[in-house]
Amino acid sequence: MKQYFKWIGVGLGFVLGGPMGAILGFALGSMAEGGSGLTQFDPNTAARNSQNTSSNDFIVSFLFLSAAVMNADGKVLKSELTFVKDFLVRQFGQDRASEQLLLLKKLMEQPIQVSEVAAQIRAHMTVAMRLQLLHYVFGIAKADGHLHTAEIRTIEEIARHLGISQSDYESVRAMFGQDPNQAYTILELATGASDEEVKKAYRKMAAKYHPDKLSTLGPEIQAEAQQKFIKVQEAYETIKKERGMR
Repeated sequence: MKQYFKWIGVGLGFVLGGPMGAILGFALGSMAEGGSGLTQFDPNTAARNSQNTSSNDFIVSFLFLSAAVMNADGKVLKSELTFVKDFLVRQFGQDRASEQLLLLKKLMEQPIQVSEVAAQIRAHMTVAMRLQLLHYVFGIAKADGHLHTAEIRTIEEIARHLGISQSDYESVRAMFGQDPNQAYTILELATGASDEEVKKAYRKMAAKYHPDKLSTLGPEIQAEAQQKFIKVQEAYETIKKERGMR
């Protein structure tokens, strides 16, 4: 029988403790009872092997937040599952993505306290990592072409407990086309900002969203982060064109 989740035993650190560890343990335990071929693992060994935030910590955090957003409106859409699956396949290939989707399914069956989970993530991840997670959950919510009220409320709660500022939250949200002043909001600017302020804001936001800030999570996640960086560049070019800036 195929053994699942070998990556959990050697690649997780902080998520094995606190509220996330309790939920994860219950989910994995139920999968073992269900005969999924779950590999045994030692949480203490896993923690020793992952003192810093690893790509596996990041992915499990992504799965937790995905489960919260997908359950927000009481229905799970095929478009949302496809978004998550496509992301995981790009990152890890079909086999491991299938394992992670099984874990997502089990997490969606558990009650997740968004405030507690997000606070645990905040304590162990950089701002750049948390902003990338926010970008992902907006992508899930927008997968069906709309940002629904219940999903937005959940994402707002996630952002608040992740410690993301209101301006950063609005910047990421604007990347999904819900703001009439999209380009300015992405750059965290007022529409009346001077040309010099526009240039300064662009440099600041380009540095904030640069993929290199996620280098410790591996090239795959860095490649995904390029989407935010491109949105900043596009916003800047839009304003420059509107104003005739050079």
